[in-house]
Amino acid sequence: MHLSKLEKVELREVWKHEARDFTQWLAQDDILEILSDEIGIDIGLLQVEASVGQFNVDILAAEKNTGSKIVIENQLETTDHDHLGKIITYASGFDAEFIIWIVKSLRDEHKQAVDWLNDHTDQKINIFVIKMEVWKIADSPYAAKFQVVAKPNDWAKAIKEHQSSDLLSNIKMLQLEFWTQFKEYAQEHQPQLKLRKVSPQHWYDISFRFSNAHLRLTVNSQSGHMSCEVYIPDDKPLFFHLLEQKTEIETALSATLLWEELPAKKASRIKVVHPCELTHQIEWESYHICLLKQVIAFQKVFTPPIKAFSA
Repeated sequence: MHLSKLEKVELREVWKHEARDFTQWLAQDDILEILSDEIGIDIGLLQVEASVGQFNVDILAAEKNTGSKIVIENQLETTDHDHLGKIITYASGFDAEFIIWIVKSLRDEHKQAVDWLNDHTDQKINIFVIKMEVWKIADSPYAAKFQVVAKPNDWAKAIKEHQSSDLLSNIKMLQLEFWTQFKEYAQEHQPQLKLRKVSPQHWYDISFRFSNAHLRLTVNSQSGHMSCEVYIPDDKPLFFHLLEQKTEIETALSATLLWEELPAKKASRIKVVHPCELTHQIEWESYHICLLKQVIAFQKVFTPPIKAFSA
């Protein structure tokens, strides 16, 4: 058996000019989707070369479900102080919650600076450093690889944010740990899921690539139940479009769903409910297994009708 050698390619061999070549390549929907998968947030392009005073950020984007601003700065070289200052300037100028710095290599002192910023800011500031690599095998086409080399610590930031105002209640602590363990379980068993940071709250959102709907998991300590739902923030026509297919959807899921139009609100939701006792930590693994199965089933069943409606 003949095995070819995996070869690393110089970035400048692929993209001669950072702005004209690399940024334009990165701004493509399918490439941003790959980057989204790598860091776990849904990135939607807003503008290339967006102005901040006398400066231009390479890419201005938004998190598809929440609208939170994302700034992306590209540097196909080793990191330097100039670009570190720029990403902070761009983030403040657009009030961005996510900063993505794509680089050839990360100096130790800059990793230390980014880690320090992530550790000493609240959950509204999240800095990712992505190492850009390109590989090939013999005469194969180039293959681009995004590698996360610095990122926020979700648990530490959540604790810090709430401790700054008030001590976390026992329930909040349980919620934070419940979702942290769920995220770890889901990442191990379904790594293709785009999972966002966890917070000490009774819900956890998961995207399935639509701006008008997403999946929401809940765990309610007072009512003693957990749920998986399609949450529609502001699109009643979509809700009624799905309601017209109620029989087919429930048959495919082998479940009876709760269809909540919520007439007095902009939002609506479709959910399945299961019993759950948050304080029974010995049962958490079974809860996580159940929730992940529901997420996979909901994605499979709801994606086609939502996609058809959104086309």
